[in-house]
Amino acid sequence: MTASLCVAAAVVLAGSGCSGVQSMLDPAGPAAEGIARTWWIMAGGAMVILTLVMVLLWRAMVRDPDAPPFRSGILMIALGGLAFPVAVLAALLVHGTATGWRVMAMDRPADHAIGVHARQWFWTFRYLGEDGEPLATTRDVLVMPQGRDVEFRITAGDVIHSFWVPRLGGKMDAIPGRTNLLRLRADQAVPIRGQCAEFCGRDHAHMAFEVVVVPPAEYEAWVAAGGGPLPDRHPDARRAQTDTRGDSTDD
Repeated sequence: MTASLCVAAAVVLAGSGCSGVQSMLDPAGPAAEGIARTWWIMAGGAMVILTLVMVLLWRAMVRDPDAPPFRSGILMIALGGLAFPVAVLAALLVHGTATGWRVMAMDRPADHAIGVHARQWFWTFRYLGEDGEPLATTRDVLVMPQGRDVEFRITAGDVIHSFWVPRLGGKMDAIPGRTNLLRLRADQAVPIRGQCAEFCGRDHAHMAFEVVVVPPAEYEAWVAAGGGPLPDRHPDARRAQTDTRGDSTDD
């Protein structure tokens, strides 16, 4: 009975790590879906290989000591130690390359552009117009249009940070004096949280931001109006407002 409870508790705890506002295994966009799919494929393959190794180990442990010696050792080494790893790694290379191309989404123009500026220990998001000039600014809250490709132009003002929204895609370093590009799309208006993924000092663990996903028409109207509060139905609407502290600290 105790063993069954322990197993059930372990399953519940393991499953709880596969969801949540900051879980890469609970994707809310195509880039994160591709990453999660690759993770599950690798995890499943690893379990199959582990099971095979344990079966072979068990067979060797229970083998009769007086049995005739195993005569196919060279063949097993060639198949299990050379052919099998080469085939698996080649398949992962093809799959990973194709997934990486889809995740980057650089083969089509983005619908919107957002400038990301990281500093110890907060994020500034500038919503850019067609001419590249900021039309609205928020701090520690990122507003995104649902179902639209967004190009993030990421930089930093002091040390190296890393922009990461696990439910939407991979991470990208924010480096002073350099602008890195990342494409993401939010297909679901669900709670999403981003985090700095590069240790950047004392308050690194608290350098997080919320992502508010709104309909495209609402997003465009909000940006055109220069920002301001979003409708109250959004849990972080009170924080998604025009930055009134200015940009002097970002230079």
